[in-house]
Amino acid sequence: MNGWVLTIALLALGFLQRWLLNTFGLKGLSYTRRFSRKTAYEGEEAEMIEVIRNDRLFFIPWLRAESRISPYLRLGRQENLAVSGERYHKSIFTLRPYQQITRRHRVRLLKRGAYDVGNVALTAGDLFGIGGKGLDLHTPAEILVYPRLLNERDIPLPVSRLQGDLIVRRHYLTDPFLVNGIRDYRPGDPIRDIHWPASAKMGALQVKTHDYTADTRLLAVINAQMSEDQWGELMDYEQDMIERAISIAATVCLRVLGAGVAAGFAANMPMGESETPTLLPPERHSAREEELLAAFARLRIQRCRNFLSFLDDLSFLRGTDILILSAYTSEAVEEKIAQLRRLGNTVTLHLLEKEEKAA
Repeated sequence: MNGWVLTIALLALGFLQRWLLNTFGLKGLSYTRRFSRKTAYEGEEAEMIEVIRNDRLFFIPWLRAESRISPYLRLGRQENLAVSGERYHKSIFTLRPYQQITRRHRVRLLKRGAYDVGNVALTAGDLFGIGGKGLDLHTPAEILVYPRLLNERDIPLPVSRLQGDLIVRRHYLTDPFLVNGIRDYRPGDPIRDIHWPASAKMGALQVKTHDYTADTRLLAVINAQMSEDQWGELMDYEQDMIERAISIAATVCLRVLGAGVAAGFAANMPMGESETPTLLPPERHSAREEELLAAFARLRIQRCRNFLSFLDDLSFLRGTDILILSAYTSEAVEEKIAQLRRLGNTVTLHLLEKEEKAA
């Protein structure tokens, strides 16, 4: 008899819980997801953090949070977590009244890119394990994965030679506006460099010393075509070559920025949601490194403009060091390079090879 009473009580409780679930749905539930870092480099790790809170006097036997996850975000295995084919992420929760649960999932970032995992489908179920109310939501959860930077020994010639020439050329001229200290006056020092307050304090003539500068600019250009007439999607190994080119361009841009050289990059590939070629003219300021890395992360490997036409788009450049990273050259490409040189630019062409794959 007691068994029947218990069974009837459980059934009644289950039907009541299901009625409440269907009546009130997921009201009172809040769910957020974010990464522990906004940016990271390829190959590093981050945490994906889930926070779910039940703000009602209502027990939820189970709640499932599902979302699509890029295969290049590799999540570790753990309790209450399932990753199907490394593409779908599923977390299961049981929530008491007014309970908050926080879960942290370690994620290895396998490839450069911009990843948004904020689209989540929530489904709550009753005591019988039958799915009930569902809700689709979006919570800000984006991480930018910067390209892998190369060691000095991994930068191919003539790229490394160009980088060294730019850094050395940076020290040819002094900049009168960049003062880094004072020293004793020496015969031949210009009068305009005398630091009069310091001279009065020291009782002897003191002159300002300056940092060095030069009007040097670098533009790294990446060609997404594998041949003169290529148009369609790239094979995996071809995409690896472009990824390698992106790593080379990012490494060189950051190295010369650190030496005080203005840097930028261009590609006949779109960035983010854009469908137009990418062009960031050379600049040098405090936020430039972050700007370039974010642009490299958002670059999509897809040709959106013929390379010859794209080189014509660069004809506004004057006095710029141009580094072209391309899988091929041709008479037509060489003629476009000659035109850029006649405009007062120096142009270095580096031909990518099939074995140059992203590390």
